[in-house]
Amino acid sequence: MPRIHQLSKHLINQIAAGEVIERPASVVKELVENSIDAGATKISVEIANECRDIRVADNGCGIHPDDIMLAFSKHATSKISSDKDLFDINTLGFRGEALASIISISKVTCITRTKEFETGTKVKCENSKVKQVETGCAVGTIMEIKDLFYNIPARLKFLKNQNTEFSYIQELIQSLAIAHPEISFELKKNGKSTLKTTGQNILLQTIKEVYSAEVVQNLKEVLKTDQIEGFKISGYVSTPNYTRSSKKSYHTYINSRTVKCPVFQKAIDTAYKNLIANGKYPFVVLNLEIPNEDVDVNVHPTKKEVRYKNPNQIFNFIYTSIHAGLANYVEKQPELVMNAPVKEPEPLPEFSQNVLSFPKQQTQETFINKNEDTIYVSDSAMENFQDFQLLASKSQNAPQPPAQNQFFKPEEQNPPEPEENIIGQYKNTYILIEKDDGLEIVDQHIAEERYIYEKLKSEKNIISQLLFVSDVLTVSATEAELIKENLDKFEKFGYGIEFLKDNELIFRKVPQMIAKVDPKEILADILENIEGDIDGLEEKILITTSCKASVKAGQKLNPWQMQEIIKKWRTTKMPYTCPHGRPITKTIPHKQIASFFQRNA
Repeated sequence: MPRIHQLSKHLINQIAAGEVIERPASVVKELVENSIDAGATKISVEIANECRDIRVADNGCGIHPDDIMLAFSKHATSKISSDKDLFDINTLGFRGEALASIISISKVTCITRTKEFETGTKVKCENSKVKQVETGCAVGTIMEIKDLFYNIPARLKFLKNQNTEFSYIQELIQSLAIAHPEISFELKKNGKSTLKTTGQNILLQTIKEVYSAEVVQNLKEVLKTDQIEGFKISGYVSTPNYTRSSKKSYHTYINSRTVKCPVFQKAIDTAYKNLIANGKYPFVVLNLEIPNEDVDVNVHPTKKEVRYKNPNQIFNFIYTSIHAGLANYVEKQPELVMNAPVKEPEPLPEFSQNVLSFPKQQTQETFINKNEDTIYVSDSAMENFQDFQLLASKSQNAPQPPAQNQFFKPEEQNPPEPEENIIGQYKNTYILIEKDDGLEIVDQHIAEERYIYEKLKSEKNIISQLLFVSDVLTVSATEAELIKENLDKFEKFGYGIEFLKDNELIFRKVPQMIAKVDPKEILADILENIEGDIDGLEEKILITTSCKASVKAGQKLNPWQMQEIIKKWRTTKMPYTCPHGRPITKTIPHKQIASFFQRNA
């Protein structure tokens, strides 16, 4: 075996470069992050020579001439000085490895100047050797990289074609521009500008400049603060009916640092579960601000991986914030809440002495199954009994009416909501609504499904319908075990199931709203949709119930029925998609219709 010997400085830097510099985009990342840390407000990136020539120029603070030689040496940095600093990192870079790695695999020229000096410094680096001279330049830093990987042919062979490599660079600059809307970014390829932001410090404006106005029109604001824990999350997420085909549109940041975090991604996926279809993903721009001691960014040289002190707490905070944003809730400023008008007390209800009596001209009917000694109650009797329970509970819990000498100002009646301008139905499936800005098309089935889904999810007690007769249903041994272990979940949503044998069961009751649906069809749908996801059984029961209770596609509706469906759907928190993720509505702009007929809008 060969004797042990010390590696050369240049070879050590090349080995380290393999961890830090994977491709041209890695060089751009390190240099641009240095520019951001230097306080730059303008950053220009130019790419040429099949992405092997890179120029990054900024108007940051520059590098002191006495520090320039040290800046290109291994583990030299101005961003940390002690081991304690590793747990209080406020900069994007801190390892002191990037520049030493870059000069070991490329030819580098650095021109820099600080505001204290009238002249700047020019440094040339090749094969880890550095030469310094004085030069004239503006305040800031220009880094020019030539012939990247010129001395590592093996690494060159692993690079993709120039278009692919440039796409990685473009995605990187897009992400950094969104993370720092206060900075003006420009990206050029072979002298042609491909991306430019104005640096107005307005996030929506930056998103528009990086992507498009269409994206901005489909975003919901997310803003939530936990003052006790020191957490804050801000940004935007797309409505569930505006999706992408990959997770590339997940722009997630921890303290303005781009990260690819499983906890963050899981929270996003969970928030959009049952809102978007499988294989579709939202557009997300979210920055989570947390105390430095609660997160460790010193995990990997690329600094994209992070570890949390309490990952479950972080997950819940992100998830609830996104859910609130989609439901149109945005945290208000404290002064606005404090100055909110005080609402007048509502008038107390009065109750008559005969409030507990059944409505007149209705009778209670019962059926007795002699074989099982079970009492079944008819529809009309059940409705009466539900009315009785409701009125009784109101009577028991109702406050006493006020004394005559007490004064309560009655609350003014809100004006009735205007009727929707419904034109009619198309194919007995879609409701057509004339709007000021165009023609809105609503799928009647999934609009009502969304309303029922949210209504059932918010109700504590779901009204059930006892069944006089139920078919005997046969299930597999696995399905039987699954149902037996989760009878309480079925009961929670209004289903009563009884096993006659190990694999034979009957429905004793079902939710009243789907009493006319064949129980065999209900159970089959629930079991079919589980697909091994036992933890999601409760959600599948809820979704199936909502689907079965909704008006069907192809069903003719009268104007009143259409009005009711639309009115109820408008009240939902998530009016974008059904629980399966299908879009509910589509609006064709009036301008588009007029343009087709060659009319002026």
